[in-house]
Amino acid sequence: MRRVLFAVLGLAGLLIAGCSSAVTGVPVPAASPDDDRELVQDYFADLNEAGAEGPDTQRDFLRRSQHPDYADELCDLGRLTLTIDPAMSTLRVDPDWVPPDAGRNATHPRGLVYVLGVSVSIRDDGGALLGEQIGSQRVVVLDDKAYGFAPCPTDQ
Repeated sequence: MRRVLFAVLGLAGLLIAGCSSAVTGVPVPAASPDDDRELVQDYFADLNEAGAEGPDTQRDFLRRSQHPDYADELCDLGRLTLTIDPAMSTLRVDPDWVPPDAGRNATHPRGLVYVLGVSVSIRDDGGALLGEQIGSQRVVVLDDKAYGFAPCPTDQ
């Protein structure tokens, strides 16, 4: 019986030794919504602050924060401003998303794409509320910076 026990323990030791291996390098955690949550929150806070200063300031913010792969695909909101209230609890990775109607750039943007629910208020340059809408918005984190895609008004 003792010989069988040593044989089983010896075999288990060989199996364990054969299944283990050292991995070189430094472990790096995979990105997650929690890692980039603050960048996404700051993106919307900056967008809303720019909108509070007026259409020209918000247009400049949208131009500067447009994803670099789509910098030439901006929409003009005219004299409208947006206030976007993000539902941060809905933030999640969206790895397969491609911007609709992206023209020649119809590929997945570089960076980590997130999607989240938002409530959007649209105001004219006098501050009058023209409409509200609930939907989804994408924000991409690339090189530790949050980028968006300037919204385009649609014809009614």
